[in-house]
Amino acid sequence: MESKHGLMTQCVHAGGMVDPAVGGVTTPIHASSSYRFSDGPDGVCYPRYYNIPTQVAAARKLAALEGADDALVLASGMAAVTTTLLAFLKTGDHAVVQSDVYGGTFSFASHHLDRFGVEVTLVPGVGLADFTQAMTTKTKLVYIETPTNPLLKIVDIQAVARMAKDRGALVVIDNTFASPVNQRPLALGVDVVCHSGTKYLGGHSDLCCGVVAANAGLMAQVRETAIRLGAVLGPRECGLLERSLKTLVLRVRQQNRNAQTLAEFLAGHARVDKVHYPGLAGSPGHDVARKQMDGFGGMLSYELKGDQGAARKVVDRLTLFEHAVSLGGVESLVCFPCLTSHASLPPAERARLGITDTLVRVSVGIEDPEDLVADLAQALEGA
Repeated sequence: MESKHGLMTQCVHAGGMVDPAVGGVTTPIHASSSYRFSDGPDGVCYPRYYNIPTQVAAARKLAALEGADDALVLASGMAAVTTTLLAFLKTGDHAVVQSDVYGGTFSFASHHLDRFGVEVTLVPGVGLADFTQAMTTKTKLVYIETPTNPLLKIVDIQAVARMAKDRGALVVIDNTFASPVNQRPLALGVDVVCHSGTKYLGGHSDLCCGVVAANAGLMAQVRETAIRLGAVLGPRECGLLERSLKTLVLRVRQQNRNAQTLAEFLAGHARVDKVHYPGLAGSPGHDVARKQMDGFGGMLSYELKGDQGAARKVVDRLTLFEHAVSLGGVESLVCFPCLTSHASLPPAERARLGITDTLVRVSVGIEDPEDLVADLAQALEGA
């Protein structure tokens, strides 16, 4: 839904609740699992129904940021993805899924959906022709992720959404890497948006959660499935998420600036073979990213010349960048996707996707960019 307020104002004010008991200006955390019965319009209040006040506050803020009618907060990003897919797919349906997606999503689509009688076609590329070719008369859903993990490839959201809708299929997107600060897919024709809220939405590496946002009709289906599956996010985590969202714009814009600075530095370094970042003018997805994104994001990846041993030496010398999994926090992190996010993929599939043993993924934090550049420089030169 459109709002008269700007994104930063929505981060602070949307969904928030003033404490009615003492007048506190921050949303209170309602930890109760039992509520007095009400036969009013809100019905029974119960955590698994995703309708206790603390859950609702976080969901309403996220719906406002994505321009959606409604949203749900769940226990993890994978809970958001799997709940959404199971809400809209049934036995006999066909789904088109981008193969260059988060490893957990790839595994669920390729190894679990068939147990429910759902046929899946994994799309090997990110171009419109790749998705169009995969469509059949039974296709009910198209699943995309952009920018991709970990190579930051770009899918033309509007083009894929238009094509899928012409054929009567829903479009679901994983918007984790971009966040609603950089990209609002519903305005580009997408039907359902998913997030691993553990990443940019939480933003402090201390929270695990997932998000689904869409119009009211579609969210009713997601909510019904979510209630049955029970991947509930507790009230304290909801409170932490709602608090963290207040600084989302500030954090992401700083991460955008830092990532652009680091990408340009790495692209000009003699020891670096390749840099993947849509903000670089030479990036294959740069023009599409400029069209559909308000910022290029805080994620990048690079490949070093040499073998993984050489790449490990560089990573081991870093002092500000922590060698750790996950992403989107205020601190800068590095990891090897072949050992972490995509370790579950067969080596041949990783090779096909371009995920080499020397590929290093960087989650850029909010530190001073000069300090981050200096740390990378000493690691590259010293190793």
